[in-house]
Amino acid sequence: MGYKGSSENFLNKSDVSIGDTVLIEKNDVSYEGILLDRSEDADDGCIVLKLDSGYNIGVNINNATIGLIEKGDKPKISYKPVNIEYDDKKLDISIISTGGTVSSIIDYKTGAVHPVFTAEDLLRSNPELLDLANIDVKALYNILSENMKPEYWVNSAKSIADEVTSGADGVVVAHGTDTMHFTSAALSFMIKSPVPIVVTGAQRSSDRPSSDAHLNLINSVGAAKSEIAEVTVCMHSTLNDDYCDLHRGTKVRKMHTSRRDTFRSIDFEPLANVKEGKVSYLLNDFKKRNQEDLVLNNKIEEKVAIVKTYPGISSEIINYHIDKGYKGLLIEGTGLGHLPENLLDSIKRANQEEIAIVMTSQCIYGRVNMNVYSTGRKLLNAGIISGKDMIPEVAFVKLAWALGQSSNIEEVKNIIQTNLAGELNEKSSTKYFLN
Repeated sequence: MGYKGSSENFLNKSDVSIGDTVLIEKNDVSYEGILLDRSEDADDGCIVLKLDSGYNIGVNINNATIGLIEKGDKPKISYKPVNIEYDDKKLDISIISTGGTVSSIIDYKTGAVHPVFTAEDLLRSNPELLDLANIDVKALYNILSENMKPEYWVNSAKSIADEVTSGADGVVVAHGTDTMHFTSAALSFMIKSPVPIVVTGAQRSSDRPSSDAHLNLINSVGAAKSEIAEVTVCMHSTLNDDYCDLHRGTKVRKMHTSRRDTFRSIDFEPLANVKEGKVSYLLNDFKKRNQEDLVLNNKIEEKVAIVKTYPGISSEIINYHIDKGYKGLLIEGTGLGHLPENLLDSIKRANQEEIAIVMTSQCIYGRVNMNVYSTGRKLLNAGIISGKDMIPEVAFVKLAWALGQSSNIEEVKNIIQTNLAGELNEKSSTKYFLN
């Protein structure tokens, strides 16, 4: 048990154990819930309750009383066996698991989330998926998304292509949320597909009643049955468990550390809403099912970095990447796409050494335009490539992919500034900006 010292004495005096339903009263406020274990390094004076709403709260025991309502067992996860029968009237959907919170549980000893489920456990914990489609599951990786690497994008794209070639009518990729928008962008450039490819995840693990994993998976399978044959991201639309938004894979970004509706379309709007596995189309400008043949092009250059400009930035940072043999740099500039003038010589050096540099903006919304001010024009003359209105993370991935196609700077520039997967808007619009 993670409780010790004062918190352990507090529980022992009332003969309360982990898993019991208890009532805590403090300062004329009462809390009823299940007593949970906690991490071993947690505050000694706090205990953790799971409320009926599904949320966990910490309560300081100072001036508090606790009473037993009902004895219970330590929370654990168990699943009934799943009877899988093939139905030729349903579509065949493949789920590829790469890990992340969507396929994770809580380690009550440490309080940490670990990706310990196999891909098959996604079916055991979400048997309703079988009501929507014939489901085939594969575990490609078992990692948290901060450990994602470009080489994993390459292998993920190959695995998806294999599933499509084998007859899958749609593919769902279970992924950690922290780098999901990097992966959705990479897959968007690497694969042209006749069927939907849907990336999904969860902000809260499957053993929590407040988890978003179940709804996201259900609606992602529904999206994989749709007519939208693009790479998309399917995640909670609101804080409630009502429906999901289906975002274009090159126009989406994680915007909050913990909210379940963290993913938002940037300078665009969702392609569709998905509720109970049923898709409601919001736009009709998307690639349709069976419109394109399967094409896999997953060559990528890994020696690409992101540099974020800031007041006082030194040219040493640009020179470092040149000296280390980087083939491309993605710059998050200020405003319309600016860098301090003290970096100009380093930018010119990079251009002379045929290192591609793409400019985006830290502003997230809006379009880079380096023709407005003199600094921007100097940067263009020094060889910087405008990233137009691409999200920085998308432009980073596209640059790495473009350098996998060609080492010629002019060809790379042409790829960067050509709309390939809906990553570029023809015109700017303020209507997408979040008020």
